[in-house]
Amino acid sequence: MSCVFVENEGGLSTEQVKDILAGSIQNRNLKKVLLIPPDITRLNSGAGLLTSLYYDLLEGVHVDILPALGTHTPMTREEQVSFFGEKIPEERFLVHRWRDGVTKIGEVPIGFVQMVSDGLMDEPMEVEISDYLLDKSYDLILSIGQVVPHEVVGMANYTKNIVVGCGGSRFINQSHMLGAFYGMERIMGRDYSPVRKVFDYAEENYLSKLPIEYVLTVTVTEGKKTNIIGLYIGKDRDGFTRGVALSRKHNLNYLTSPIKTCVVWLDEQEFHSTWLGNKAIYRTRMAMADGGRLIILAPGVQAFGEDGENDRLIRKYGYIGRENILKLCKTEPELKNNLSAAAHLIHGSSDGRFSVTYAAGKLRKDEVEGVAFGYMPFEEAIEKYNPGSLRPGYNTMSDGEEIYFIENPALGLWALEGSL
Repeated sequence: MSCVFVENEGGLSTEQVKDILAGSIQNRNLKKVLLIPPDITRLNSGAGLLTSLYYDLLEGVHVDILPALGTHTPMTREEQVSFFGEKIPEERFLVHRWRDGVTKIGEVPIGFVQMVSDGLMDEPMEVEISDYLLDKSYDLILSIGQVVPHEVVGMANYTKNIVVGCGGSRFINQSHMLGAFYGMERIMGRDYSPVRKVFDYAEENYLSKLPIEYVLTVTVTEGKKTNIIGLYIGKDRDGFTRGVALSRKHNLNYLTSPIKTCVVWLDEQEFHSTWLGNKAIYRTRMAMADGGRLIILAPGVQAFGEDGENDRLIRKYGYIGRENILKLCKTEPELKNNLSAAAHLIHGSSDGRFSVTYAAGKLRKDEVEGVAFGYMPFEEAIEKYNPGSLRPGYNTMSDGEEIYFIENPALGLWALEGSL
């Protein structure tokens, strides 16, 4: 199919989106289609709407849906209905098994990895993807994702949805550690990061042979409403490149001075773990003042990892800083063999630059402090910093304290002017 690029900074209506999606599958003799949307942790991506629209438009076609979980917990039926609607029956959903349901389809050679990482990583990277994507009975695979700043790759989505969201443990580990080695501040909000170059290599050499096409969105929010302002459909990279430009324009938030106190709200429907909730740290660190305070209001956070083993590792080692984790990776085999967890521990630490306090609704004080975060009772935090009475950006509290409020860290990146 030819590429379809539509941008409307005022937002596309549901009918406009439906017409665009209908055009992308028009006059195609399809019998079986696999849709790959994100899970509910990308609640504001517009992907729930797109998936449900495609399901309706593909009437008479066998449609399976494989949420791109990566290492996340499989979606519950309640989450499926909340995100995709009630029309799609539960039996149409597949579950990605990132540890034992993948096949190696190729390798990014060591020389390429060394070159793009400035010599920081010196091993080949094995490209593994879900066995479902290799099922030749699918006429078409539609990968649905949001282009938005990201801490590991720079800008999600495009091939990230496939090689990480539907990838295997080894590639997930290696790609996350590559990003951690290179440094988040050198990656976030940028297109051609070392990790993205590795993903592009995988696309050009391996994924392009599969019947995968990409359906990408750029979104902004107005209160509780998500507006799709960019929609890009096609097989080539052009749509992603255009989406990056639009997302950088709308999803990057530049500040003129560092934030001394930042308060971040984590919607309990979307954030159940620090593995996800630490976006509050990733996405604000480039705007935080040295010695500043980051307070995370997290009513739904009840665990550290999305996976039992990752949860155990986080509880054991904690968010103790980049240099400490890198040293432990040399001496602790369980971290060396689970580099995505090690990378997460690096990403979730402020390295002593600013304090991080979790007001987690479903974690105890000893649990939170045990992973090197500060703790505040949720009831106390919500009484002082009530998100219902705060507006995005700077607020002056009744006691004169000035805070910067963010209602969803997943929707962008905050940085000082001139840093990107």
